[in-house]
Amino acid sequence: MNKFIALKYSSLKKVLIIGLIFFSCFADLHASQTVRIATYNLRNYLVSDRMVSGTWFKNYPKPEVEKAFIRKSILAVRPDVLVLQEMGVMPFLRELQEDLALDGIDYPYAILMEGADPIRHTAVLSKLEPKYIKKHQDLDFKYFDREESVSRGLLEVGFNQGFPWTLFSVHLKSRYTNEKADEQSKLRRTLEAKACRERILERMDKEGAFSDYLVVGDFNDGPSSAPMRRFYKKGGRLMAERLNATDSQGHYWTHFYKKEKSYTTVDGFVLSPNLMLKVVADSARIWDPKGAYVGSDHRMVYFDLALSK
Repeated sequence: MNKFIALKYSSLKKVLIIGLIFFSCFADLHASQTVRIATYNLRNYLVSDRMVSGTWFKNYPKPEVEKAFIRKSILAVRPDVLVLQEMGVMPFLRELQEDLALDGIDYPYAILMEGADPIRHTAVLSKLEPKYIKKHQDLDFKYFDREESVSRGLLEVGFNQGFPWTLFSVHLKSRYTNEKADEQSKLRRTLEAKACRERILERMDKEGAFSDYLVVGDFNDGPSSAPMRRFYKKGGRLMAERLNATDSQGHYWTHFYKKEKSYTTVDGFVLSPNLMLKVVADSARIWDPKGAYVGSDHRMVYFDLALSK
């Protein structure tokens, strides 16, 4: 009787082990069917003039407490592709990449986009291997009586996981300006958005079946603004749609301007109609941990993309 019980227990144990292995493989397979994409403005991850503990410093690096909170947020969300704004030069990006690896999340691919702005750049950290990378630094437009360039350029990264899809990273002009004829840089941002749109359309038409793409970043303007509308359509041609994002309280804002105590929705995603159909849960999320402003005045926004066709 004891031998029978032991044999029965042994057989049951084997079934349970096989079941656990199967479940683990199924979970890994399920996880591999989606990719998490996030965008995060890091608020001057570089050397700049800044206020630290109530004291104004010139040419001061980003405080370690801010860096630690940024890493904590990234570790909590664990995006597969992370699009960044207000990144410094390459050593700063490498520093973040290496610190995240020490904390337990490895991004083997680090891409820095250097535009006309010599100080603040956009960047991408990715677990996925890019199929190709193209840096558009030649986006010029006429601004009043002079020629200007899109300040942070347009970074294009192609992927082939699940199906071919393309990410465009942007960071449009901020609202700060010395141009009295263009209050809060509204015209400048609109012209930057138009230049980016024309290049995206050019790339789409050149590639033919280039229907799965997204524009990611800090647009420095609201969802229904003139700059944002440039990404949605051109004439009668529908290009893309804004992906709605909310936090745990159902709020939509992504940026808090402390000086004016104002909340705006400036960060997020614009997806082509075909790619919009592949969004898991049909929406994005805004990461809203307690003390979110320790690291940045922006909140990270992210969503999951289904990789199955």
